[in-house]
Formats: sequence, structure tokens, C-alpha cells
Amino acid sequence: MTDTYTLFVNKGLGKTVAKKLGLPRPALLRRYKSGAPLTVGPVLLVADAASTPDARALGEVMRGWGLDVVERFVASSTDRAPEGTNGPRTPEPSAPAEQRWGAIVVVLTGLSRPADAAAAVLALPDALKRLAPGGRVVTVSTAPADGDAPALAAARHGVDGFLRSLAKELRFGATANGILLAGDAGAEHPSTLAALRFLLSAKSAFVDGQFLTVSPADAAFVDSPRTWEKPLDGRVAVVTGAARGIGAAIAKTLARDGATVVCVDVPAAGEGLARTANAVGGTALQLDVTAPDAGERILAHARERHGRLDVVVHNAGILRDKLLANMDATRWESVVAVNVEAQLRINEALLAAAERGELDGLRIVSLASTSGIAGNRGQTNYGFTKAGVIGHTTATAALLAAHGGAANAVAPGFIETDMTAHIPFVPRQVARRANSLQQGGQPVDVAEAVAFLASPLAAGITGQTLRVCGQNLVGR
Repeated sequence: MTDTYTLFVNKGLGKTVAKKLGLPRPALLRRYKSGAPLTVGPVLLVADAASTPDARALGEVMRGWGLDVVERFVASSTDRAPEGTNGPRTPEPSAPAEQRWGAIVVVLTGLSRPADAAAAVLALPDALKRLAPGGRVVTVSTAPADGDAPALAAARHGVDGFLRSLAKELRFGATANGILLAGDAGAEHPSTLAALRFLLSAKSAFVDGQFLTVSPADAAFVDSPRTWEKPLDGRVAVVTGAARGIGAAIAKTLARDGATVVCVDVPAAGEGLARTANAVGGTALQLDVTAPDAGERILAHARERHGRLDVVVHNAGILRDKLLANMDATRWESVVAVNVEAQLRINEALLAAAERGELDGLRIVSLASTSGIAGNRGQTNYGFTKAGVIGHTTATAALLAAHGGAANAVAPGFIETDMTAHIPFVPRQVARRANSLQQGGQPVDVAEAVAFLASPLAAGITGQTLRVCGQNLVGR
């Protein structure tokens, strides 16, 4: 679907008019294109003294990706700043005056109390003024943990508020996101590197103001061009609700990344389902996901046709919006049945197969929604189910861990689909602009997040919900 306003204010007469009238000018976002550079310019790597070892390790990896990395390691905040200054500052690394940074990576893993953050944070203002359109800011810090001392907890939690606030300040399609290292997961953990690459890339165009937590995990990981370009090569993925919209985009993106895709949808959507399956070179399975044996049938189809099952994406969902004062049983029960009960039953069948030793390393990605996080007027039924998806994802992750698997969720905000195209004009425009990027996302933005979480590269990321909402102004 097209956001006509965004296109209008970014070229020709529309651009001139918008500038003169001071109208909002949402940027045309940088999205993935095969063969395009990972970033739009060199990377500035910033760290305080205590975080320098992790920063150096990340710098070496990014250079291995072909990126031009400039290091800026600053004095610890324990070194007293000269009187009358705001904190320790050092000159920015020498670079041509016209040089713009494609990304800024800020390593804060060594924080022990809030005052420590000043060293790295106060090295950023000049660099941020030179962040290129479509650029990226990524923080790498340590996740809060039970038992943290008060000062340590304050410092680690502080990164959350800092990053989310910074994301709201960026312009021209630039985004800011964070990576949290939990337990023994370090800067060189395979999933840390995978998360960093994803957040630096154009694949994260509509992910803004969000965090990914990396936990220790054993993962088969080969850092090679083949792995990065085809991380799902040789794997079989199932996508429900694949006939159109976000589901079709997910199927196409998984196939692009190397997966063989089983496309699932209801018989009534058979024509669209066949079209998607043909487009991705996969197979089609006409199936109502609310059927009691849906899980068994999905597993049987994948095995019989493709010999294995590695990824299941729960995308099928419906809307039956109504104010609760006017809600009836049909609207409530149908939404619950499709959006959450069906996922639970399918997962139960998959877990039973894993217990029998028939599935190993299964990755499940479920579609939640920002409505399940912040709520939405007229969507008590939908919000209930999408919050339920977030809940069962956390619980399922723990059960799959024993079998080398993982479960995560993706929570889209306003995405340009046939469904949102039917929203009346004024509320549709308000919903589009109510995020830091001032526009709706595209189905491919959701698909890119799903593909990343479905990948073995994300083995240390589990039990999480990643928002794909352009940092929607409701919720977190």
C-alpha cells in the first residue's frame, strides 16, 4: 500500500511546499536491496575505558564485514572533568568535513554506576549532527540482572531510557536500537553479532527505539557471506495466513533467505495461497488453523513433502473490532480462537513431537501487536489475544530450550496493508504519523524481523517480543 503524503513531500513541488509551510516530512526509509552496502557510510565506534575490550572486539568483526570503522575510546568518567565543563570530552576522530557517519555504535558494557555513562554519551553530540540519512545508532550494554547492586541497576536501566529518548530525536529515517548482553553472553557471541548486523542493516528500517537481549546459547554459526545472505538455507519453514499481506511478505522473505516455505491458509483463500506458494517455490497447505489437528497436519505435510520442519511462523489472525459495551460472543470467541488458541494448540503438537525426539532446534515466531502492549480503543478482544501471544511466547521459549529451540514474537504497529487501507482517512493519517518515523511500515518490515528471529543466527535470542512500529508513541 502507498503512503501518498510521504511520497509527495519527498520530491519536486511537494518537497518545496512542505519546506515552505513547515509540514512534517517523513523520510523515505532505507530498505534491503541485494548487493547494497550494509551501512550508508563509515561506522563510529564509541566506548568508555571500561567498555574498550568489548568495543575493540566488535570493531574487528565489523571490519571483517567490510565496514570502515573509526574508533573513539574516551576517558573514564572517574577522571574529573575541568571545572565549568559538562564531562570528559575528546576531539572527534579526524574525518573529512563533509563525511557523514553511516552508523554510530556505542558500547556501554562496562558501566558500574550512572556517572560512568557520561564519558561515552558526551562524546556523541558532534557525531550525531553528522549522522547520515537512514543512519543507525546501536548501543551494546549489559542487561539488568537479579541481584544487581542499586548503583549498577540504575546504570543498566538508564541505558533503556537514554536509547529510547535518543530514538525520538533522530531525523531523516535514522533509527536507534540497543543490544543487551545477558548472563555469560558477550560482545562476540554469535547472536550479538547477528543482532548488530540486523540493526545496522536496511532490514531494520521500521524497528526503532527497541532492544534485543542476547542470552548464552549453543549455536552452529559460520560467519561467511553464504551464512549472512542465506541464513535459512536448507531449512523448512511454515507460515500461516500466507495468502496475502504480511503473511505473503514473510513467505517471500524467508524464501529469499534460503528457506523452503510451506504456505498455510484457509480453503477460501486458496487462490491467493497458491499464488504465494508458486512465487516462493514452496508448497501450499489449505488448512483452518483452528482445527483440532492443525498442528499434526502441519508437521505431517512438512515432513512428507520436505523431510523436516525447522521454523513455524504464526501469522494467521483476524479482527472483529467493537467497543466492549457492544461486544458479542461471536466477535470475542472467534478472535480468541484464531489469534491465540490456535497457536497454543499447534505449539502443543510441536512440543509433543520435540519430546518424542522428532524435532530439534525448532524456532517459533508469533505475530503479536502493539495493541497487545498498549491497548487500542475498540480492540479489547484483539488486544487480549495479542497480549496472550506475548505471554505464551515467553512460556514456550522455556519449554523449547530443552530441545535446542527458541520462541519469539514480533509486534507490528501501523503497517500499510489492505486491512489498514479501510480505516477512515483521518484516523488512518493519525495512526501513520504517531511514531518517531512519522509513517506506516510496510509488510516487508515485519517480514525482515521475522526472518531474522527465525534464523539460526539468532540462537541466543528467545522469549522476546520485538516491536516493528517505528517507535510508536504509545507503550514502550
